[in-house]
Amino acid sequence: MRSELAPTAKLRVGINYGNFLLVNKDRASGIAVDLGREIGRRLGVAVELVTYEAAGKLADGVKTGAWDVAFLGAEPQRANEIAFTAAYLEIPATYLVPAGSRIRAIEEVDREGVRIAVAQKSAYDLYLSRNLKHAQLVRAEGIQGSYDLFIAQKLEVLSGLKPRLVTDAEKLPGSRVLDGQFTAVQQAIGTPKSREAGAKYLREFAEEAKASGLVAEAIARHGVRGVSVAPKAPIQ
Repeated sequence: MRSELAPTAKLRVGINYGNFLLVNKDRASGIAVDLGREIGRRLGVAVELVTYEAAGKLADGVKTGAWDVAFLGAEPQRANEIAFTAAYLEIPATYLVPAGSRIRAIEEVDREGVRIAVAQKSAYDLYLSRNLKHAQLVRAEGIQGSYDLFIAQKLEVLSGLKPRLVTDAEKLPGSRVLDGQFTAVQQAIGTPKSREAGAKYLREFAEEAKASGLVAEAIARHGVRGVSVAPKAPIQ
C-alpha cells in the first residue's frame, strides 16, 4: 500500500490553489494540505505539494502521473482515471445574478438566452454540463476568471461555490446570491485508478477523518465558513 501511494518514497499531494476554501495559497496551508500531510505522516513518508491554479488542471495531472494523491471534487467524468474516496467535505454551489436581474430562483436559470459564467472543468462545470438543457455555459480559467468574465461580458448569471459568491456579491451593489443550491460539490481524495490498495487505504482514511473529528477540526482551525463535513459513506 505504501509503495503504491508513494512510489518515489515521498507522497506527492495534488492541491488546487483556485479553491480558497481548501487551500491558502499565500501560506500553502488549509484543510486539504492538513489532510495530505496527515496521510504522509501515517505512511511515514515526506510530503511534497504539487500545486495547480485550477481544478481541471489538477484532474488532468493524473494523466502524466504528476501526483500520488489529490484533493478535488469527485465527478463521474474524472472517475474513469481517478479512484475517489467518498466525500470528506461538501460545498454548496449556486448562482449570483446582477442588479436588476429578473431571475429570482435557481429553477429560473436554465432558460434560453441565459448565459452562465463558470470556471472551466470545475466540479460544478461538469455538473452543469450534464444537467442544463437551455442556458449557455461560458467558460473561463479558474474561479477568478469566471468572475472577471461575468463582469466583462455582462453575463446573466455567475455560477460558483456559495461562500465565494457571497464575497463577490459584496463587491457588486444590488447583486444577489440565489437561495438554495443546484448541487453540493463533493470534495474527495483521489489516487490513480490502478492503485487499488492505495485507494482502499484512502477510503478508510476519509471515513476515519470524518468520524474522529479530524475534518471538523481542520475546518475550524482555518476558519472556513459555508462548508460542512460530509455524511458517513453508506456501507458497500
